[in-house]
Parts: sequence; C-alpha cells; structure tokens
Amino acid sequence: MDLFQQQQTESDERIEEKAERVSERIPVTGADPIATLAVGSVLFSWYQYYVRGNKEYGIFTGLWAPTLFAAAGYLQQKDLVRKVKRGLSSF
Repeated sequence: MDLFQQQQTESDERIEEKAERVSERIPVTGADPIATLAVGSVLFSWYQYYVRGNKEYGIFTGLWAPTLFAAAGYLQQKDLVRKVKRGLSSF
C-alpha cells in the first residue's frame, strides 16, 4: 500500500508541475479585467441592496455583471473570427 501512495504522490506532483507550466504560458486576455469588474459589480450590488438598503440601485448595479460578461464574450468572439479569417487568407 505504501508503494501505491508513493506512486500516486509522484503522479500528483507531475500533474501539478505540468499545470503550473501551462498556466504560465496562458496569456492574460481582455476578459480577465472584465471578469474582475463583473465580480466587483456583484459585490457592490449586494452592498447596496443589503447594507445600504437601496434595493433599486442594488438591482441596477447587479445587472452590470451579465452585461460585462456579454461584452467580453462578444469581443473574444470578434477576435477569434479575425484570427480565423487571417489564417484562412494565407492559403
């Protein structure tokens, strides 16, 4: 049983190292700051709704998050289409 645990630990360490190498190569996209803003808007809306008691403003700012995510998705899709068109034009 000890041999199995040792092999499992070594396997887990290799997986973690590989995941770390891959994560270092992933570029930061424009969606990362937008996701941060979306999370911030949700937190701000909770603050407005529950702490300050301003329910209408809390709901209003809570709707910013899906809007930001939709905008980020649109921009990523537009960038992907541009890259595909550029790649296809080289043939």
